[in-house]
Amino acid sequence: QVQLVESGGGSVQPGGSLRLSCAASGFLFSIYDFSWIRRAPGKGLEWVSGINNKEVQTYLDSVKGRFTISRDNQRDTVYLQMNNLRPEDTAVYYCTRGRSSSTYYDSDILGGTQVTVSS
Repeated sequence: QVQLVESGGGSVQPGGSLRLSCAASGFLFSIYDFSWIRRAPGKGLEWVSGINNKEVQTYLDSVKGRFTISRDNQRDTVYLQMNNLRPEDTAVYYCTRGRSSSTYYDSDILGGTQVTVSS
């Protein structure tokens, strides 16, 4: 069955960095597009970044220049490198199939990894 397992979250101070990973299994990874989605405390889901199967990347305006999405088709893994983190980046982060805010798979939003940015 389809599995997407996120890891790499943690607690950092403002300005810090984290690298999230999403290990996929149960489907042909290389043909799919992927997104990172987040849910901040008390708020709804927010699309953050997407990458298609040609490695074209897209970003939410507020993370442009700070976050980088990438993929490794040999390891069936999607990454999100997050630099210069801000308190407003605090959220649970999920990876999903689909590369945009209108095409990501709701059914893939399960475990997630917690990112907390505070001083």
